[in-house]
Amino acid sequence: MATKTYIAAIQDALDLALDKDENTLIFGEDVGQNGGVFRATDGLQAKYSDERVFNTPLAESGIGGLAIGLAITGYRPIMEIQFFGFLFEVMDSIAGQMSRTRYRFNGTRNMPIVVRSPYGGGTKTPEMHADNLEGLVAQIPGIRVVMPANPADAKGLLLSAIESDDPVVFLENLHLYRSMKGEVAEGYYTTPLDKAAIAREGSDVTLISYGGSVPVALKAADELAKDGINAEVVDLRTVSPLDIETIGTSVEKTGRVVVVQEAQRMAGIGATVMAEISERFILSLKAPIGRVAAPDTVYPFAQAENDWMIKADDVVAKAKEVVNYD
Repeated sequence: MATKTYIAAIQDALDLALDKDENTLIFGEDVGQNGGVFRATDGLQAKYSDERVFNTPLAESGIGGLAIGLAITGYRPIMEIQFFGFLFEVMDSIAGQMSRTRYRFNGTRNMPIVVRSPYGGGTKTPEMHADNLEGLVAQIPGIRVVMPANPADAKGLLLSAIESDDPVVFLENLHLYRSMKGEVAEGYYTTPLDKAAIAREGSDVTLISYGGSVPVALKAADELAKDGINAEVVDLRTVSPLDIETIGTSVEKTGRVVVVQEAQRMAGIGATVMAEISERFILSLKAPIGRVAAPDTVYPFAQAENDWMIKADDVVAKAKEVVNYD
């Protein structure tokens, strides 16, 4: 095992994928010689040539169209959207084309595309760079949405996404890129898609989160433990489709739930989790489901970011409210 940052684990996965299959290609804005704006592809063009790792024009719609054409002719494209706030420029390719290909061709064509993109706040980016738009793509049938919360999962889930014959939107948290380190196994390994993980065992309340919000939930769990509240943390990992079985098992164990997300409250992943629990496991609940989410406003300018983003204290307060409900 080696200790790696979140971004280094992603780079390792990309390197291994290129080495394993010559039909795997990486392309996007500045991913070639510069190695991407966050250096996720640093050194890969020099190692594998500019025919397999190459820059594109500043046109997300073109990047998406290129990926679809390559996929339909037998390649495994890994396309990078430099920031997920630029999703709207490529939305037709994702929602109107690659998501429908298997259905459109009655299962006779695959669409093995990975759409890599960073998202999330905490780094004081300009507007449209930190937006949490996972709820938009999670609603699209035919698209899998994966959001790892630690370096080991970032590597294993990315390799699984690249192996998938269906399109995967793979979202990488900006703040975690270099702020988080963890043990990562050497060599090629995969982590199952569509499977949540128990990031922390507990018995009193379940905190359900994903991506960059998982460290917030884990910090809150540590604070709750000081007050004798044993919180379980469920890391969804794949937010579409949801792992209902793991969610239900935890809900049945604790009977109390708080969903935690960085994204705005309206129509988010957390709202879907709450609805699924209410429909399937309501008789296991001992209290109303709590929710911690960002305000329903436009993502703020950098000066207000710290006030806008969710914090561990918010999760602690909501968890105590749920635990003390009678």
